[in-house]
This record gives sequence, C-alpha cells and structure tokens, in this order.
Amino acid sequence: MHRDLAPGAAPPAGRSDPRRGLPRTDTVLADPRLADAAERLGRPLVKAAVVEAQERARRGEIPPADITEEAVRALPPTASALRPVLNATGVLLHTNLGRAALSEAARQAVLAAAGATDVEFDLASGDRAPRGRSTVRALLDRVPAAQAAHVVNNGAAALVLAATALARGREIIVSRGELVEIGDGFRLPDLLASTGARLREVGTTNRTTTADYAAAVGEATGFILRVHPSNFRITGFTGTPGLAELAELGPPLVADIGSGLLRCEPLLPDEPDAEGWLRAGADLVTASGDKLLGGPQCGLLLGRADLVRTLARHPLARALRVDKLTLAALEATLNSPATPTRSALHAEAGELRERAGRLAATLAAEGIPARAVDSPAIVGGGGAPGVVLPSAAVALPEAYAAPLRQGPTPVVGRTADGSCLLDLRTVPAPADAELAAAVRLAAEELARP
Repeated sequence: MHRDLAPGAAPPAGRSDPRRGLPRTDTVLADPRLADAAERLGRPLVKAAVVEAQERARRGEIPPADITEEAVRALPPTASALRPVLNATGVLLHTNLGRAALSEAARQAVLAAAGATDVEFDLASGDRAPRGRSTVRALLDRVPAAQAAHVVNNGAAALVLAATALARGREIIVSRGELVEIGDGFRLPDLLASTGARLREVGTTNRTTTADYAAAVGEATGFILRVHPSNFRITGFTGTPGLAELAELGPPLVADIGSGLLRCEPLLPDEPDAEGWLRAGADLVTASGDKLLGGPQCGLLLGRADLVRTLARHPLARALRVDKLTLAALEATLNSPATPTRSALHAEAGELRERAGRLAATLAAEGIPARAVDSPAIVGGGGAPGVVLPSAAVALPEAYAAPLRQGPTPVVGRTADGSCLLDLRTVPAPADAELAAAVRLAAEELARP
C-alpha cells in the first residue's frame, strides 16, 4: 500500500501507483537462483531480500521489473550476518575487523575439520586420544624452549587460567607499571582479581627493581607476573629488571608477551617472543594466537611441563578450551607460517607505491578523483606501539568512505585531512581488482541525484 494513500484510495491524478505491477513474493521466490539460495542460506534470509526489494519498488527506487535482480544482488554470501570486508585501514591487526586474517592453509584446514573429525579419537587403536595433540606438537616444534603447551580460547583466558590455577587465594606480584588496560574497558588488575588472586603491586609506574620484587616474595606468593605493556610505551627515566633476575627469586615466573610472536621478528626488535622469554628465564609464557602469529583467536600457554599440566587439569580449563576448528586453523598456521599477517608486515614499500600508482592512474582515467600517496601503516592489535611501517594508499575524497563501507564488498579505509585513504599494506595484491571495482560502485552511488 502506498504510504500516502488511505486504504482503497486512488493515487492523485497524474501520479503513477507504485503498487501496480509488483510481482507476488512467492512468484519471485520461485526464480531458480533464489530457490537455490533458499537451500543454501535458508528461506527466511532469501525472503527478507525479496521483501526489501519489493519495498524499494514501492518507494519508487527501482522499477518493479528489477525486483528479482535486486533480491539476487542483495543476497548475503553466507547464512551468517558477518560480512567479509577489505581491510584498507593500514592497521595490520585491526581488532574491530577480526585481527589476523587466516592463511589459505588455515582456511582449508577449517573446512576439513568442519565435519566429523578425530579431534579426540585415535584411529589406530579406536580409543579416546588427547584433544589437540597434533596442534600441541606443532607449537612445541615452533618453540623448542617450551616443555609443554596448552591452548585456550583467547589471550586473556590464558592469563585467567594461570592466575586461577596457580594463585587463587594467594598473591600475584606485579609491577605497577604493568597494570595495563587491555582494551574495550577491560583492565588487567580487574581480570586478575576476578580469579580470587590478590595483587601485590611493587615499584612505581616508571621504575621497578629486583629488590622491589624480592621484598614482596613470601609464603603467600603464587607467582611473579611480568607483563609486556604492548599497547603503550613509557620513555625517559625508566627501569625494570631482566627476566633472569626475577627467575632467581624462587616463585614461578609467568610472562605475558601479548602480541603472539613465537620467535624473534627482526622488523620488530622490541617485541618479545615466546622462545626468547622462556630462554631468558620465564617459567610460563602466555600469548594470543590471532595477533602477530597470524592465526585464529586463541590463547597460548607455553613453558614448564609441571605448570602446564596443572593448568590443563584445572576444572576451568574445560570451560576455556577451544573447538576443533580453532585447533585445525592454529595447527595449519604453525605448519605453514606464510600468513597474510606476515605478508603484510614484510611487504616492500616500493611495491606498495607501484600498486597504489597503478590503481590511482586507472581510476583517475575513468574520471574518479584518485591519487597515490605515501601512508603510515601500523601493526595494531596492541602490538609494536610507535612502530610505523612505510606504506602507500589510494587517496579519494572523504565522501567515498561511507559508500565504500556500505557496498556489496565493504571496504574499510581511514579518513584523514579530508581524504579517504585506502592503504594497500593491508590489502592483498590479488584483491586490487576487487578494490577498484568497489571504488567504481562508490563513485556511481555518489553520482546519483
């Protein structure tokens, strides 16, 4: 019914009635493409696309004859509301965009594990087997300094499990300068206190000595905690003891490296890695899997066999365990470390400038106001604060930002100084054509009256 008409009323003279000529919903749904989509996506999602197209026709935004095509075009790629996007922000590990993109090997592993799989079953003996055993082996192959490993559902969960299993009702000694906020309003002190452990703060914000830690050690000590303040830096008059000094104090030394590096990364010399911190004296290292490791969201615990065994047998470990898809993706990431994160980190600035120049020239030749500019990219995800990665971007007018985000292939860039910047360090080279197509559609949308 036309929104401006009373029930049964006719439209004013000279004004067409948009209700006429609209095909019935069931007629549109009978189109073979929509019928196939209903089998794949479910009838409610497909019907919703049809109804929305009909509403657009009623509003006069599209001709009634285009309803079926519009419904087909608007169908989501999957039955999930999550949409794949092109990350053109220049932030390698963008938390709001899901952090690390999985490698092709990890994606294939997830598909293979999607059905029934031997996640806790020994095919040779027919008996139950340890969960994630091959993933743990892959972790230990990458971090030889670790005697054992365990996987939970994220980095914060790894620290929570360690605090609960090793220090509930006891004290965790930690420097005041390492009591960080980890994002989205969650703070490390609150997280640790929720486990039933008591925090014993030592030192000052900028300087903590070995003597500060030693003075706090006592019978109530559960462990000493060392936290890498990954999302900020303190400079100037600062000081903190080395891991080897803290390891000599007696209690277990738990170290949270945050960013997920398993081995040293020459491009990020200030980022700690699990292998290095274990060799330096840490008894247990916690880390995230979806940051610089480039894998799925998960939390890694690596270190002394007795400590890892205590954690794995704690009742909370069951609640924090990961599913078969995460185990598969993590193992594939470990066995095939050529991840999108690593590729983006190691991309040559000169090649990025060439790509930006080609894209901008192609779009400019079509009348789109595009130009290539230098652009600063960052690691993101709380990793490597202060490190700028030289990059290149396609610069468009700022008005392009919204239609790019809302297009069939959403593109998320960043705005600065009146421009929408599409940074290519975070866009895989094979996606350049897809990026250009999205810009063209955005230009068409902006050109509409």
